[in-house]
Amino acid sequence: MRALVRRGSTLHQGQKYTLLSNAENLSLEGRQSLKLLLTANKRLNTAYLLKESFGQLWNYRSEAWARRYFENWRAALKWQRLTPYEKFAQMIERHWDGIAAYCQPENKVSLGFVEGLNNKIRVLQRRSYGLRDEDYLRLKILTCMLPQLWKSQKITHTTS
Repeated sequence: MRALVRRGSTLHQGQKYTLLSNAENLSLEGRQSLKLLLTANKRLNTAYLLKESFGQLWNYRSEAWARRYFENWRAALKWQRLTPYEKFAQMIERHWDGIAAYCQPENKVSLGFVEGLNNKIRVLQRRSYGLRDEDYLRLKILTCMLPQLWKSQKITHTTS
């Protein structure tokens, strides 16, 4: 993309968002400019199709089927000479254990929950600035999502 802009092609300028977005999230104008971009450059079209097709990996519920899909996707990549995609495929290979775990329905967690947890961890880290005991911080992180026991239990003290 940068090489095309350096050569003076104005067709590609300002189209990064269009290329990185999912097609269904684009406006009518965005879809039209995407179509124009992809018809003008075959290599860009191939890269875009590979990017879009990779997203299907996250829909599999079986590790074996996800692995088969990834291997087929990687085979389609083989002769394309797209170095960034090859590096991306190597990174996916290195992280396959986590991806395989994500395929199981009980491991799929909403991003809102993850963001909330990350925010709580950041607050705990900020509050514990200066403490040298990493085990204590780890314990605080592990227990920060537990319900507050003193609120959930009824106090049954009686004075005699």
